[in-house]
Amino acid sequence: MDESLPEQGPLRILIADDSDSDRLILARLVERQGHQVVCARDGMEAVECFREHSPHIVLLDVMMPRLNGMEAARQIKVMAGERLAPIIFLTSISDAQTLARCLESGGDDFLSKPYNRVILEAKINAFNRMRLMHRTMSHQRDLIRDRNRLLLSEQRVAKRVFDNVAHTGCLDAPNLRYHASPLSIFNGDVLFACPIPAGGMHILIGDFTGHGLPAAIGAMPVAEIFYGMASKGFGCEDVLKEINQKLKRILPTGMFCCALFIQADFHLNQLRVWNGGLPDGYLVRHNGERIKLPSNHLPLGVLGSERFAVEVDVICTEPGDALLVATDGILEAENADGEMFGEDRLQDAMAGCTGGDDLFDSVMAAVSQFTGDQGVQDDLTVFALEMVDEQVLADIPSGLPQSPLSGATEWQCVYELTDRTLGQFNPLPLLLQICLEVPGLRRRSGEIYTLLSELYSNALEHGILQLPSEWKISPEGFGQYYAEREKRMSETVGHSIRFTLRHTSQEQGGRLEILCEDSGKGFDYRPCLAETCSDNKYSGRGLMLLRQISSSLSFNDKGNQVGVVYDWKFT
Repeated sequence: MDESLPEQGPLRILIADDSDSDRLILARLVERQGHQVVCARDGMEAVECFREHSPHIVLLDVMMPRLNGMEAARQIKVMAGERLAPIIFLTSISDAQTLARCLESGGDDFLSKPYNRVILEAKINAFNRMRLMHRTMSHQRDLIRDRNRLLLSEQRVAKRVFDNVAHTGCLDAPNLRYHASPLSIFNGDVLFACPIPAGGMHILIGDFTGHGLPAAIGAMPVAEIFYGMASKGFGCEDVLKEINQKLKRILPTGMFCCALFIQADFHLNQLRVWNGGLPDGYLVRHNGERIKLPSNHLPLGVLGSERFAVEVDVICTEPGDALLVATDGILEAENADGEMFGEDRLQDAMAGCTGGDDLFDSVMAAVSQFTGDQGVQDDLTVFALEMVDEQVLADIPSGLPQSPLSGATEWQCVYELTDRTLGQFNPLPLLLQICLEVPGLRRRSGEIYTLLSELYSNALEHGILQLPSEWKISPEGFGQYYAEREKRMSETVGHSIRFTLRHTSQEQGGRLEILCEDSGKGFDYRPCLAETCSDNKYSGRGLMLLRQISSSLSFNDKGNQVGVVYDWKFT
């Protein structure tokens, strides 16, 4: 249908009337107004003329042979589709019910006989303005629809990219349960979990301001930083600092990420928790006791690096204890009456729960029952972590995707830390990455990290700081040990620790040799390697672990030079 005529150009007007005289008079009036006229003598001919000529306005007599005006109007409206083709009925009828049926059949107005030239011109102009307005609105609607389709298509592509970056990590671990319900294609909430080389896992649950694509844009760098640093062995404090600095730099004013960071250690049965702006988390003991984990910090991306605080809450746990964390979507979930789920209902849902599965299922059931058919009005993420024996999670790191890049297999490097750096910088992530450049070692990151960590701790604490291992015979001695460690960290000036790393290829694997030297006075390592030390719960545990993991372990006479040989094979 031709909609290309200019707004001020002549219109094409269909006149359908079985009276030759009335049709001729009306045609002359319309032509004198500068419009083109198409004539029809009955309703059937009017429908055919409309199909052939696509007129802009139709003047239609009510009473005509073969097909009356009302039936013709119905067929014309069907052919016009979404295009507005105004129909003005020509009639001398004054019966209200008949006129109403004309409008119901598709008519838009009436023109009474005999015709008034001024009224005729005014109605044609008025309906032409309406037709042009409808055409403009339809065009804008189509543009919006096409743009929306394009936007949704682009968002789906971006969502696939985002999901690949912000992958599930180890969220499929047997001791984790979670639920995420996005308000749009993208979720303003984020949930990441990654095993760490030292054992255990890092978990980040966050809630960006806003919803959809703007919120997800901030989540992309958070995912990159989180998974990249966690897999390299960085602690939660370092990861939080890096994420906060990145978000502070890239997010606009007023946009930030409320977050709760968890470092779970299943060997020590310990949780390190940082809460910045999320609702209170809860640790539910296996005996039913609940410990609140409130927000003690501002959200990520609000403060600059110099004011950002990373102090964490350290919580001792036992197997069977469970941690529940949720974004504010759970507290703000509404029922049909507009009531919010709120803190009290959450507390009731947790009452009597034991274990992660029981806790998660109870809370989700309570929210679902409360909201009913309403659904959620905000992004909602709920997460439950159960503390378990570390052996349950032993195979999780091997299930993560590995880099396809090949690295050097024959190499040697020396890395030395001196003076105050010993007390201010953690070299383990860097040293670990050097070793993991060997492709075959990437799935052994846990053992490599343990070797490096124990060597460095031994050199720093016993070699340089001269802390006696005997203090760690009891839990009480642990407190004294680490209090004295903090006090002596200022005494590292003039000291150094040097790592010499060397890797060589072997048949079906390779050999990693690590030599750690410190500038301290040394210590007597022999009692710690005695068989009786294997029964000691704390003292000497690190050296015994080194001996178990490595192919060989050697010391110089002073004890300030330790060598480890680690042989491995492809699996």
